Amino acid sequence: MTATRPRITAGWTRRGNALWETLAHHLSPPGLLAGSVFFALSLTPSLLPRTETVQGVLSGCCFALGYGFGNLAHWLWGYLGLKVPPGRVTRALGVLVALVCIGLVLLALFYSNSWQNSVRAVMGMPPVDEYQPLLIAVVSLPVATCLLVVGKLLVSLIRLVWGWLMPHMPRRAAFVVAILLVAVMASVLVNNVFLRAALRAADGFYERLDALVPTEGPPPAHWYQTGSAASLIDWTTIGRDSRIYVQSGPDAADIAAMTGRPAMEPLRTYVGLRSAPDPQARAELALAELQRIGAFERSALVLIMPVGTGWVDRAGVDTLEYLHGGDVASVAVQYSYLTSVLSLWIEPDYGTATARALFNTVYDYWTALPHDRRPRLYLYGLSLGALASQNSTTVYDVLADPFDGALWAGPPFSSPIWSRVTESRQPGTPAWLPRFGNSSAIRFMNQSGAAGWDGLPWGPMRIVFLQYASDPIVFFSFDADWRRPAWFEPPRGPDVSPALNWYPVVTFLQLALDAALAQTPPVGYGHVYSPRNYIDAWYEVTQPPGWTRAGLEALKLAIDPEDYAPFRK
Repeated sequence: MTATRPRITAGWTRRGNALWETLAHHLSPPGLLAGSVFFALSLTPSLLPRTETVQGVLSGCCFALGYGFGNLAHWLWGYLGLKVPPGRVTRALGVLVALVCIGLVLLALFYSNSWQNSVRAVMGMPPVDEYQPLLIAVVSLPVATCLLVVGKLLVSLIRLVWGWLMPHMPRRAAFVVAILLVAVMASVLVNNVFLRAALRAADGFYERLDALVPTEGPPPAHWYQTGSAASLIDWTTIGRDSRIYVQSGPDAADIAAMTGRPAMEPLRTYVGLRSAPDPQARAELALAELQRIGAFERSALVLIMPVGTGWVDRAGVDTLEYLHGGDVASVAVQYSYLTSVLSLWIEPDYGTATARALFNTVYDYWTALPHDRRPRLYLYGLSLGALASQNSTTVYDVLADPFDGALWAGPPFSSPIWSRVTESRQPGTPAWLPRFGNSSAIRFMNQSGAAGWDGLPWGPMRIVFLQYASDPIVFFSFDADWRRPAWFEPPRGPDVSPALNWYPVVTFLQLALDAALAQTPPVGYGHVYSPRNYIDAWYEVTQPPGWTRAGLEALKLAIDPEDYAPFRK
């Protein structure tokens, strides 16, 4: 027995050395170090809380990206012919790097719960499970492995093309051409094949989903409702979300019970994508329907741009109808089947044509009415709808006869008016709650309502941007990968983790993921706007008569925010 132990030990040693040599040959120590740093930074807080699955996917992607940067630097060092330490020293450094990477990953996982809990605490959410770090590691490992394999395949393809080209051109020129060819081919495949196919599939899926009709859902019975027997809009041409909007609002009895005041039936009009062939025809159909139901005899008329799928936030419309005792007419026109996130990333101006057609058509008719016999005209949009609504007109076109105001909730980062006003804010005001000019035309609001507005007079047009500091749809930016956004500067928003920091590249990926999951936090945070904040915003924009501060607070308490938990768009 004693004679065989040295041979067994030697065999293990040889196998261990062989395994180490294999790993050292295929893995780059600088890549592992950079990947571990990116992995650790990905666990730090961003705007929204993340589940273990979401965090694991993000961390795996960050590790693979960091590894790619480190491996590129490693290759570039050798390509430039710079000196490297002797083999024994290199192996020792490799062991040291491996130990540092393991320690860094374990340390970051140890702190990950406290980082996530710092985000959840400001949103009133319970702490994460104590085993979440282990689940993050389990999820991130296969994600990182798959991405590293894809990277290896791309490198192998570059080497293959390089080998084909070298007999025909200088070695280094062949290498550059090989990289360009593979990059162009990958870009074409991703953008023109996979992405377009996915978009076509998504558009077709949401179109079919939009057309789904519950068998127990008959058309509305009241003559003033869209899709009724008297309506100019066929019930079968509006989809699932539009039907919810038309039928889910409070009626006169509900409003009276909620406010303790007499009320009338609110008027809601909706035109779907299938209701007319093009944006102008839909706008004209909307105007005809508004005329039919007497919308221009109400005290307030609201032009609504829905989100991508055609969904209208009930909290944004119900609260307005409560405040005005039902004396409101509103109209929404659908412009897409895609979700807001897809539309925002791929076709951010998709709803502009519809918004302009609706505004111009209604505005032209509205301006022809006697001033004392027409409703006050307002614009409203949430998310992508806010972007489209901002694009519907310019101040120069309405100077002679301006509309009365607008409420734009959760304006996307690409919104033109929002961007210009935020950049031109008063010095010393935070980017997440700026003040613009003398505050007579445009104001910003968050969970604090109209705090600090005392003594600030309004002009003839009232525009309010309702936004939360934790809303990634509002505060994402494409240059966040290399530039620290202004909203990182103190003071921080009340719903943002105090542990939030900016890191190049990693923060960009965190914000991009937050934007995709912007409607997952509780009501009143992220991209989920609370009816209580809508009440404050609509009161400032429309100034409904007869309300006191105590009455507004009572209305807020009477509405349960959880009744308005969003349809996850």
